[in-house]
Amino acid sequence: MIKQVSGEISADAVLDARDLSCPMPLLRVKQEIERIKSGQILLVQSTDPGSRNDIPDWCARIGHEYLGERQEINYTTYYIRKG
Repeated sequence: MIKQVSGEISADAVLDARDLSCPMPLLRVKQEIERIKSGQILLVQSTDPGSRNDIPDWCARIGHEYLGERQEINYTTYYIRKG
């Protein structure tokens, strides 16, 4: 089931992974999440359809909180709270 974000979420960092193909969006997320502190939120913008499964699955395995996604016009925004 897709977890949709309702309302506004204030992000501490933004990763633009649009136009990157699998596995690059997830690799970039792994790099960027290391740059923020525990409890902070990373906003990820991606056009890769595989991110819809990759990001939540990775969060569950690693211990980060997947807050959900929001469909934009030409991409999807994902929200991750660093564990």
